[in-house]
Amino acid sequence: MNGLEDKLRGLSLARRSRPEEPTYLLDVALQPTGLLAVTCSDFTIHLHNKDTLSLVGEHRGHSGPLCGVVFSHASPDLLYSGSADGTVRGWDARRPGTEAAQIFKSDPSHSYCSFDLSCGGTLLCAGTEQVNDEDSFLVFWDVRKPGAGLLGAYSESHSDDVTQVRFHPRDKDRLASGSTDGLVNVFDLSRGAEEEALLATCNSDSSAGSVCWSGADYTRLLCLSHDEGLHLWDLGQLDTDEPLTLFSTSDARSLTPLADGGSVDYLVGGRWLEEAQKLLVVAGMNGGNLHLMECDGGGLRPLRSLEGGHTSTVRCFLWDAAEEALVTGGEDAQLLLWKPGGEGLTAGKRSMKSESALRLKSRPHKKHGYQREKKAAKTASEDTES
Repeated sequence: MNGLEDKLRGLSLARRSRPEEPTYLLDVALQPTGLLAVTCSDFTIHLHNKDTLSLVGEHRGHSGPLCGVVFSHASPDLLYSGSADGTVRGWDARRPGTEAAQIFKSDPSHSYCSFDLSCGGTLLCAGTEQVNDEDSFLVFWDVRKPGAGLLGAYSESHSDDVTQVRFHPRDKDRLASGSTDGLVNVFDLSRGAEEEALLATCNSDSSAGSVCWSGADYTRLLCLSHDEGLHLWDLGQLDTDEPLTLFSTSDARSLTPLADGGSVDYLVGGRWLEEAQKLLVVAGMNGGNLHLMECDGGGLRPLRSLEGGHTSTVRCFLWDAAEEALVTGGEDAQLLLWKPGGEGLTAGKRSMKSESALRLKSRPHKKHGYQREKKAAKTASEDTES
């Protein structure tokens, strides 16, 4: 049994937090000095103590669905959030309840569905939804000059919603982007213009949902699609004749047999665990149980199941390497802390608020379903007009 399995085997439920007003918990970020930032489907950002999960405060200001949250690597008290309202906002995490300290915008027609901050802490990138039925943009700002406007934009590399932008953990100029057009692109921003900056294009053959840098030198990319496909590419092979694809499947659920003979219902996401040198993929069941798996060129291998915590779909997670703990959040409005020697809390009560009411505040878990509905409605409208 390897070290990662030993760590995961010791996890049990230690803390539970649930807001007074039930909302979906969509994304979570960790501040090294002790805070968790959680985006909610009511457009708020909740700040929690990472050890007790107690609510410290919140930030309000966005008027549309949030597409992520991240703490600055250079200034950990600075927190950034992106939104479909067409803004990326910077907050002072030391002053919950105050207005945004920085606001970044691009064209008024832009609605953001992804964003990230470079490892150097100076460059912001946001990915837009499709504009004018054909254009999608990657837009860039320098956080040191919030009033200076855009640094620039890329417009040729994607033709549909840019669902993920992810900066390299060590190279401030390396950026990966994924889209519902099925493409995952890798850029070297130091080369300037979009055509020269584009290093590689990988095809997921589906709607790309999340992208994760991984591998000992972060030369690998994990892509999870909205219909539960999984692809692992080795960008270290770009200058060789070797294939980039290490592993690929159109439906990872069929490759994850559980002890009872069943399989998982969906994939939550992936994270490279630096200390263990392993790629962790988290999957779940619609009833709330979680399954932790290792991913490499040979596919997926189950490591540990976590039961008795969530009661509905899990939307986000993070691994706290310092505490060797796992934090998860989901559609049951619960934020959970799993750690070695946890108290083994009993399962929480299911939200009394109707599921349909919660769904009004957030897009469905399966973005590609939303895309089909949107385009079907457009086609029907055009047919009616004709």
